[in-house]
Amino acid sequence: MQSFGYYLEQNYVFLAKNRCLIKILSVSFSIHTIIMYFCTMFLSRNSVIFLISTVLLLISSCGGYEKLLKSSDYAMKYDKAVDYYENEEYVRAGTLFDQIASIYRGTTKADTVYYYQARSYYMQRDYILAGHHFNNLATNYPNSTYREESEFMVAYCYYKLSPKPSLDQESTEKAINSFQLFIILNPGSKRIGEAQAFIDELRNKLVQKSYMSGKLYFNLSDYKASIIALQNSLNDFPNTEHREELMFLLLKSHFLLAENSIQQRQVERYQNTVDEYYSFVGEFPESMYRKEADRIYDISLELIGNKNILSGQ
Repeated sequence: MQSFGYYLEQNYVFLAKNRCLIKILSVSFSIHTIIMYFCTMFLSRNSVIFLISTVLLLISSCGGYEKLLKSSDYAMKYDKAVDYYENEEYVRAGTLFDQIASIYRGTTKADTVYYYQARSYYMQRDYILAGHHFNNLATNYPNSTYREESEFMVAYCYYKLSPKPSLDQESTEKAINSFQLFIILNPGSKRIGEAQAFIDELRNKLVQKSYMSGKLYFNLSDYKASIIALQNSLNDFPNTEHREELMFLLLKSHFLLAENSIQQRQVERYQNTVDEYYSFVGEFPESMYRKEADRIYDISLELIGNKNILSGQ
C-alpha cells in the first residue's frame, strides 16, 4: 500500500504537468457562468456557440503548447518561439528560448537565440533577468551584430531598476557605470547622446539622494552625522543646484553642534563655525541666508571671546 506522501507527490506532479489545462478549465467554468448568464438574457444561439468555440480553442491551443514544451524538435521550438515573440506572447517565447539556449550554444544561431531570450524577459518587464541575458550575449559573442544593442540594454535595464531618490541607489550607480562603459566601448555609436542623457538624469538622482540624506540628519538634530553627510554631498557633487543651501546647513550644523557640546569642546566647535561662515559668505555674499549666517557668526565670536576670558587665555 502506497504512503500518503507518495499520493501527495503524484498529485503534485500531475498539477505541475497540467497547470495550463487546469488554468483553462478554471477559465472555462468562469466562461460557462457567463454563457448561462447571457442565455438567460436571451442571447442568440449563434452567440452561445461562439463563446463555447472560443473556450474549446483556448483549451486546444494550450494543449499544443504543452506538447511543444515536451518536444525534442528544437528547430520547430526555435521557429515557434520566434512566432510567439513576434505575436507578443513573451512568456511562451521566453520559456521556449530558455529550453533551446543551451542546445544552440556554439552554433550560428546562438546569439540570435540569446537576443530573443533577453528581449522576451525585457518585454515582460523582468529587467533583472533581461539584463543578465543581454550581458551574457555581449560578453560571450563580442562579434555579434547584437553586441552593441546588448551593451546598451544592460545599462538600460539597470536604469529601469533605478528607484526613487529616497531609496537605495545601487541600481542607479550600476546604470551610470554601464552607460559609461557603453560609451567607451562604442565611441562611434549613434546612441552616445542618449546614453549621456541617461547618465545626467541618473546623476541628478544621486544628487537628490545626497541632498535628502544631509537634510534628514539635520532635521533629526544629529549634527555630527549632518556635518559628515553635508560635507560628503558637497565633495561628491560640487556643482549641485543645492550648493548654497547645503553650505548654509553645514554652517548651521557646526553652530548647533557647538551650542549643544560640553564646555571643553565648545571653543573648538565655535571656531569651526566661524571658519564655515567665511567659506559660506566668500562663495555666496548675497545669499538669502546671509542675515542668519551673520547672526551665527556674531554669536560664535562673542562666545569664543567669553570662554577664552573665563579660561584665562
